[in-house]
Amino acid sequence: MRKLIVLLTGILCFLSLYANTLDIDYRVIPLPNEIKLQPNPNFLLDEHVLIHYPARNPKMKANALFLAAYLKELTGQEVSVVTKQVEGKVIELSLGLHSTNLESYRLTVSSDKVVIQGVTEAGVFYGIQTLRKSIPTDVLGAVRLPGVIINDAPRFAYRGMHLDVARHFFTADEVKRYIDILVLHNINTFHWHLTDDQGWRIEIKKYPKLTKFGSRRPETVIGHNTGKYDGIPHGGFYTKKQIRVVIAYAAKRYINVIPEIDLPGHMLGALSAYPELGCTGGPYALWRQWGVSEDVLCAGNDKTLVFIREVLTEIMNLFPSTYIHVGGDECPKSKWKNCPKCQARILSLGLKTDEKHTAEARLQSYIMTYAERILNGRGRQMIGWDEILEGGLAPNSIVMSWRGMEGGIQAARLKHKVIMTPNTHLYFDYYQVRPTDSEPLAIGGYAPLSKVYAFEPVPAMLTEEEQQYILGAQANVWTEYIPTFNQVEYMLLPRLAALSEVQWTQPANKNFTNFLIRLRSMIERYKLAGYNYSKSQQ
Repeated sequence: MRKLIVLLTGILCFLSLYANTLDIDYRVIPLPNEIKLQPNPNFLLDEHVLIHYPARNPKMKANALFLAAYLKELTGQEVSVVTKQVEGKVIELSLGLHSTNLESYRLTVSSDKVVIQGVTEAGVFYGIQTLRKSIPTDVLGAVRLPGVIINDAPRFAYRGMHLDVARHFFTADEVKRYIDILVLHNINTFHWHLTDDQGWRIEIKKYPKLTKFGSRRPETVIGHNTGKYDGIPHGGFYTKKQIRVVIAYAAKRYINVIPEIDLPGHMLGALSAYPELGCTGGPYALWRQWGVSEDVLCAGNDKTLVFIREVLTEIMNLFPSTYIHVGGDECPKSKWKNCPKCQARILSLGLKTDEKHTAEARLQSYIMTYAERILNGRGRQMIGWDEILEGGLAPNSIVMSWRGMEGGIQAARLKHKVIMTPNTHLYFDYYQVRPTDSEPLAIGGYAPLSKVYAFEPVPAMLTEEEQQYILGAQANVWTEYIPTFNQVEYMLLPRLAALSEVQWTQPANKNFTNFLIRLRSMIERYKLAGYNYSKSQQ
């Protein structure tokens, strides 16, 4: 009887392991660009496996610890990380892969070893993500990994995701959770929109009133500018210490954090604190409603130039990112037309209205070029929304094309780098389901999952040379109608999965029907992490 029990137990264990083999699927999201299944025996991933990484490489050590944590979460098994070569089964993390794409990796599974090799530590990290997402979420215990060789690299070097914290504020811990979501989708850039007419969210030592008076509005409009208000104060800001913690958290996960200080428009957060920076001298107040304020920084005021220089200097001292976003969008010129100081500046600079641009548009170009010189002087590069094309483009600027693709096309033809983020496809504050009756209130628009997936960042009308200026794609989450982080997650997921495949996977390998099949596994990962997501797959 005892022999029979032992035999049955062995059979059940074998069947369990075999079932786990069937559950393994390397066709994750984003889809790796080359997957070659191998006929060799499977690799048994159990508690006896060791993770080996190169000694004296802190980034690879962090990678190894991330992998160990993922395996514990998915299988319940503790695995050790080591730097010494050992006998037996091992997951080897290594550098030395040869490729011009710095985020390339090769994942090889054989009977006695799993090797994740990258050109850089970042490439190894993305190989780890593929392995992580290949393991089912409902399998505890040993897992058999089928033999495979995966050669993979992202299509675009810039893979961005944006979050607006000015309209509604989210805590530093919520921002770190946002970064965790980006990691799951192979995103490498976090665009942090920190200032706007409804709030200033970052500590600036030189201008303490920015957070004292500019970070808290007394109430917020109800609905689509109905004229009714909720009577509830809303605000918050990040200290420099909190910002540094978020930057370090992101960097450990190979995500670059790009700050945005939006100027010269969208500046009521600053004007409410320092009214002398405006054309009229105020008084100004944080907007309780949504939209675009006519009150902007006074372009003819020397104090404005000092303010821009000192704020951007503190931003550069805080953020290591080469890219710094300075907005440049939706800046009405009505105040400038009637401002003696702005008109005097136009006269002194010899700015003229012609068939292409007004003198006031050229004045904005002067402000943007001034900001760019400050950034370039410290080895940084300016990003602006596509309105910076108006009045003449600053010499070294990168254009983020949001009003469709036209601005990006124009910039690429002028030999400027471009990030495509058109509201037609990649505004995740738009509705994702129709009819919208059962959906949370949104700003409007319609960007369902299928439309996100269909987006092509490189316009066919550009020449091959011009196409090289397209750095990549980014989606944006504007939060006028997104008051909670739970709702942020709902608007983000699963559209972020579609975006990740746009950013990573070569077009020839993309297929929406196949993507929907693979999305089931990703949704199980959302459930495991406790993320809120839309159930629609439109």
